[in-house]
Amino acid sequence: MAMKTVEEDEVGISCFISDLPGFRGVLKQRYSDFIVNEVDRDGTVVKLTSLDAPEEEPESVQENGINTSDAAVSYASRIESFKSLAGEPDAILLEEYINKINAGGEDSFSPIVLSPDSDKSHRKAVHNFFKENFKFLVTDVVDGPDPSLKCIRVRFNSAEPNNKGKNSKKRKERGGKPFDSRGSENWPENVGKFLRFHIYKENKDTHEALGVIGNMLGIQPKSFGFAGTKDKRAVTTQRVTVYKQRASRLASLNKRLFGIKLGDFCYVKEGLCLGQLMGNRFTIMLRGIVSDSEDIIKTSADALGRLGFINYFGLQFRAELAEQAWGRFGSGSLPTHLIGGALLRGEWKLAVDMILDPREGDILFIIQRIAIAKARKYYKESNDVVGTLKQLPRYLVAERAVLQSLKTSPGNYLQALKSIPRTLRMLYIHSYQSYLWNHAASKRVQNYGTEQVVLGDLVYCKGNSTAKVTEFVGSEYAEDCSAGGYASNNEDDISVDIHEDINTCVKVVDAEDLNSGCYTIDDVILPMPGSRVKYPTNNIANVYEDLTKKDGISLTESVHKVEEFSITSITGCYRRVFQKPINFEWELLAYSDSNKQLVETDLDKINKSAPKNTVKPIDVGNGKTDEAFDCIQELESSDDFPKDENFKEIAGEEVKLPHDESLGDSSSQHSHSALKLSFTLPASCYATMAIRELLKTSTSVAYHKTLNQ
Repeated sequence: MAMKTVEEDEVGISCFISDLPGFRGVLKQRYSDFIVNEVDRDGTVVKLTSLDAPEEEPESVQENGINTSDAAVSYASRIESFKSLAGEPDAILLEEYINKINAGGEDSFSPIVLSPDSDKSHRKAVHNFFKENFKFLVTDVVDGPDPSLKCIRVRFNSAEPNNKGKNSKKRKERGGKPFDSRGSENWPENVGKFLRFHIYKENKDTHEALGVIGNMLGIQPKSFGFAGTKDKRAVTTQRVTVYKQRASRLASLNKRLFGIKLGDFCYVKEGLCLGQLMGNRFTIMLRGIVSDSEDIIKTSADALGRLGFINYFGLQFRAELAEQAWGRFGSGSLPTHLIGGALLRGEWKLAVDMILDPREGDILFIIQRIAIAKARKYYKESNDVVGTLKQLPRYLVAERAVLQSLKTSPGNYLQALKSIPRTLRMLYIHSYQSYLWNHAASKRVQNYGTEQVVLGDLVYCKGNSTAKVTEFVGSEYAEDCSAGGYASNNEDDISVDIHEDINTCVKVVDAEDLNSGCYTIDDVILPMPGSRVKYPTNNIANVYEDLTKKDGISLTESVHKVEEFSITSITGCYRRVFQKPINFEWELLAYSDSNKQLVETDLDKINKSAPKNTVKPIDVGNGKTDEAFDCIQELESSDDFPKDENFKEIAGEEVKLPHDESLGDSSSQHSHSALKLSFTLPASCYATMAIRELLKTSTSVAYHKTLNQ
């Protein structure tokens, strides 16, 4: 049976701050009605202002392989020396591995494992040999065929020699290199190793857009870094970094990119990591406004700016988790909190089944949706791992990782789950944490209201550094920068001392605090469950205990020995219960054409100021431009995208779902009303939750589809 779409109340979203009546409005009738601009840590709103590469570019860099012919001769002599140390089979294996790296083949970055070795001193000699002779390779030890034997694993490492940076240990532990460094060995010393640029995208999620760019550049996704994922159904601008690439090369892609533009290039010393942002600036157009009176609209808008909203994890959170696997399944269609619950209980097969099972409400491009649904159904009915792998697109990382593992180790479901990239599999746990947090927030509002602090609430202590506290409370998880741009939030990777420092800033409100009046409702926080967080001492703590007990999960004891899938081994953090929009503005507008764009985008502004025909607008209609064709060819040549004659939907043009239909005839002269909202939110706060407070309606896709019928 297909998994049904998750609704708000199922994940704890049930309350509002105000008791105002709300009104009707359509969210994201057009993707251009939802504009998001990243705000960097300095408070600067990130905008696309130029598509040109800077005049001064780095010197030409080597394009192929990691060495020259002279170096190859040197490696040959070293491999001969290695043969004397480790034997001919391992020397042959190593030589083949280095040749693959030189060729830049797609298999060149998979680690190799040398022959089993029970002699610890000999293994040490092998490790030292690699350190001295192959600085672009790193080694570690893995278990051999039986407990008495160990094997040395060898893998490619693109990090700088002798890198002692803060992330080097994590990179080693994870067995992965941080960047795709092919063609970058001769990068000039005086130029920053990272190219930072602004990416403007329409109706594409961040991973999808960078996947296209990576394919066109011929580099791996891990070369990119960014501070946060942005909405798919929107027009967004954000910062991205890429490792050792020239701006002129990226700027040249603009003429072929469809729905994506790159600009504002500069070279910097450090790449971006998740969480390195202050927040996002939203410009939202709610169309088809219907209300009993204009006063209700004005009063509701004023109240949102004055009171804010309950800082729930929105249904979009579940879609974002799906995005980490390079697939967008639509808001709420992937029951990630249920998968997280299964992992916490140690029900490995159930978790695998939920990852692979068919789902209702998948909102992908039509071709992708049909192909994926067919593959899921095929596996459900046949359990044919090999056959299902042939049907699943490569960008479904979690599903393919699970099936590849089951192919080699049938029935080992825990191993299959661990084969999913760690940053992705931990998101299932984080989703369950957010599910508990939402329910606790609703109970806090139901029991104690939205106006004052009460005995037993949690708050951050007054007198501590506000800046320091804000950094942690503004994000649902602390960030992990170690795995490049496609890593995701890994709260439990942050060092213990940081979390202990946060906990010293947290206190339980007592009678003295209430009498002094030093804390307000805006100070109230709730924990994301973990081993090092405090819980409220009022009855809100019961929510965490009751829900986890109902789900067969303990907050204090683990039912299995797999630490990463246990709340008792996850640190935890805190999140504000109430959030006010920053620099909030609103405006009522009248329009007659329901298909007309009502807000200027960054690209619109560039086109207005540029000489005629200098910048070609992105075609959002049905016409096929040269730019669209070129980008389609890029996608068509990639194995990461499904093949079909209907290239238009793959390339990114709008697919006309009911959600996209206009509220009226575009030729109608009847006036409609729209509400334009502009505001900034801290990182990890959801604009859809602000809209929900305003309209007093659900933000689910299913509900907003009905408004267009």
